[in-house]
Amino acid sequence: MKTLIAGVDCSTQSTKVVVVDLENGEVVATGAAKHTVTGTGGARETHPGVWWDALCDALRQTGLADQITAISVAGQQHGLVCLDSSGKPLRASMLWNDTRSASDAAALTEALGGASAWADRIGVVPVASFTASKWAWLRRLEPEIAARTAAIRLPHDYMTERLSGAGVTDRGDASGTAWWSVATESYSSEVLDLPSMQLPVGLLPKVLRPNEAAGVVTAEAAASTGLRPGTIVGPGTGDNMGAALGLGLDPGTPVISLGTSGTAYLVSTTRTADPSGQVAGFADASGHFLPLAATLNCTLAVDRMAEWLKLDRNDVLPSQGVVSLPYFDGERTPNLPAASAAVLGLRHDTDPRSILMATYEGAVISLLDALDTIDRCSSGIDAGAPLVLIGGGARGEVWRRVVQRLSGRAISIPESTEFVAIGAAVQAAAASGGEAPREVSSRWHTSAGTILEAVGRDMETVSHHRSVRQLALDAVQSPRTKR
Repeated sequence: MKTLIAGVDCSTQSTKVVVVDLENGEVVATGAAKHTVTGTGGARETHPGVWWDALCDALRQTGLADQITAISVAGQQHGLVCLDSSGKPLRASMLWNDTRSASDAAALTEALGGASAWADRIGVVPVASFTASKWAWLRRLEPEIAARTAAIRLPHDYMTERLSGAGVTDRGDASGTAWWSVATESYSSEVLDLPSMQLPVGLLPKVLRPNEAAGVVTAEAAASTGLRPGTIVGPGTGDNMGAALGLGLDPGTPVISLGTSGTAYLVSTTRTADPSGQVAGFADASGHFLPLAATLNCTLAVDRMAEWLKLDRNDVLPSQGVVSLPYFDGERTPNLPAASAAVLGLRHDTDPRSILMATYEGAVISLLDALDTIDRCSSGIDAGAPLVLIGGGARGEVWRRVVQRLSGRAISIPESTEFVAIGAAVQAAAASGGEAPREVSSRWHTSAGTILEAVGRDMETVSHHRSVRQLALDAVQSPRTKR
């Protein structure tokens, strides 16, 4: 009889569950339920109860909830969940892509002595994405909610606590808050005691060691989910850390994830301190580190441009000098939370299909530039390792060709798609059986897939895009001259 393990991906848009055979990693059942995201003008929020209801729905869809022996949750990073004294959410969660706290992030940066101090002592430089910036915003604009907050959780923490009753987190997701330090592997009193924070450490979850179980499914959670009481609950982690576990990454293997947002990262054996703030020096879920850069605009930007141009997303021509800066939702890398999109280099005879190609290129070059920065401030990229391409965009032929052409590297495209959920399943298996996550993912052959051979790098397009982008950013950021 098969021993079944479940992994959960609680993302911005939906909750997905995969049920796998512990022995070989075969996916035997799946379930998924969508979330509702609300907000305009930089606000992006979802009530945590929506995630829980989606998990219950997705588990029911599998038809195997009562046969699962261990479960773990990998969740969207950085979201701020404020709970009252009874454990109920006081408001909707501010999500990672909520940009309203940009000014609070800037003030936090200065309060601790500048970007270099943050990078050295904490591992990240505050931006609007991080949880600390959101807490500062909440204290400033919703002080009555802040005053009633008895516990603060990240999205995956909230789900783990609903399952097990334990207020816990892991080092990977904790490193994305900006109040947990990769230098000391602990919460930072320097940050928590800042005037804009004033956050008692007792409001924060206990940080578990990699593979340390959070506990077991409670009777109350079992009644809602269909899981058996006593089912092992893994520590959980952030979605990017979950994907790294699912891929079974060796240190130095570069990854680009093409989703609604884009990410670039690798597993590093040394911690990262990037004072530019482009690279977040996260911890991972295995005991190493996960330097990562994220963009807010990736596949959705291409889809929106295709919609406006009335083109199929695959209907492209060479960009012919057109440069697209696809910052529809502001941007995190580069850190431009108030930016908007722009297209430059248009002529009377510009074909709309060239504009669409330029949008692909703009999204990809930002991620490749991020990888270059990661290479410089980590234990480095393995020159012989292929670039691993994951996410929804990795299924698209145009996305593949653009990454191949602009990177000049061999491209590895794993056959599996749900790496965040698979990684959570790897973690659940490790927590229940005592194996290292790398041993589990190796046995499951999670990274098997297609290899695209390297082609000559199109440095002409890369250099042109960089030059035009820099001119545009200089113009936007320059003081206005009087007339």
